[in-house]
Amino acid sequence: MINHDLRLIADAIFDKKGEDVVSLDLRKIEGAITDFFVICHASNTTQVGAVADNVAEKMKEEGHTLYRSQGEENNFWIIQDYGNIVVHIFLKEYRDFYRLEDLWADVPRKGYQLRKVKKSATNTQE
Repeated sequence: MINHDLRLIADAIFDKKGEDVVSLDLRKIEGAITDFFVICHASNTTQVGAVADNVAEKMKEEGHTLYRSQGEENNFWIIQDYGNIVVHIFLKEYRDFYRLEDLWADVPRKGYQLRKVKKSATNTQE
């Protein structure tokens, strides 16, 4: 189920043109505040807010509770806490500055790509 949730978050990020989506598996880190971080960035503050809103909407649709969210007042770095997953949505320059992934360089990570939608034969026009 966790892989489904991570993919759901990644897709919600890509829906709003978020970039460079990665998840970090923190389950083997003693005292970690969560099981997974999902990290991404966007190119402007409006887009950071749109990505955060879309992630929150998609997670709510799946029945997930957003326990806490911070950063909406400036949209430089929004953090959403879903309990076992914490989502970090950065403005690109802030991600480059804080380098959160480097702090957790020794944990397993997974990168996500935008899924390509296959066209069915019934939807193509000739």
